[in-house]
Amino acid sequence: MDLNKAFSYQFEDKQWISKLGISAVILLVPILNFAVSGYIVGIMRNVMDNSAEILPNWDDLGKKFTDGLILFTAGLIYALPLIIIFLPIGIMSAGGLISGNDNLQGIGHIFSGAGSVLLYCFLCLIIIYGLALSVVYPAILVMFARKGTFASCFKLREAFDIVRKNAGPFFTAWIMYIAIAIGLSFASGIIGLFVGWIPCFGFIVSLITSFGSTIYMLTIYAYLFGQFGKVADGQNQPVG
Repeated sequence: MDLNKAFSYQFEDKQWISKLGISAVILLVPILNFAVSGYIVGIMRNVMDNSAEILPNWDDLGKKFTDGLILFTAGLIYALPLIIIFLPIGIMSAGGLISGNDNLQGIGHIFSGAGSVLLYCFLCLIIIYGLALSVVYPAILVMFARKGTFASCFKLREAFDIVRKNAGPFFTAWIMYIAIAIGLSFASGIIGLFVGWIPCFGFIVSLITSFGSTIYMLTIYAYLFGQFGKVADGQNQPVG
């Protein structure tokens, strides 16, 4: 796995400005921004297939949008346990608190208090569930990049097997990405803090920095786990 190349491969593409610029613009558009997830999967496919052109073109927006929509729907299904637990509590609490009826407000306070207690009770479970998803999700992306089907997003046993059999390279990429994401987010925040007070110019610079760093982080993520996908496929020697 060539981990260092994750930071620079983007700029080897002669059209990197236009390709990543289009990605950042699409990321701004609600619903259409599902296509960015499809673009990231496209990068992973190119890395896993040893394609000479790692950054895909945007000439198949429909395909990228479909892939992104599939991933969004799968993510929503994985989030259902959390939604089922917390949505009813939130609705009942909010409904009672904003009601003009004293009895309903009393009920609302009860549910609000109960919701807080339940939140603390389930906090450990949420953390464990979130960590498990963050671990298994890259493996799911690898399987989706291979097969491109909705069903491939739910082969959890296969996903965990991929991680277990290639734990060294996986956690190297996983920890590396988390560190990079924290670093870039911090740098982007510092830039926004320094220039954000400047009328108009500060807003534009902050917007470009925020979305630009997000796209850059996503391309690093795609390359790291595309490389991991090659290791899982036996195309590369695992790193320690």
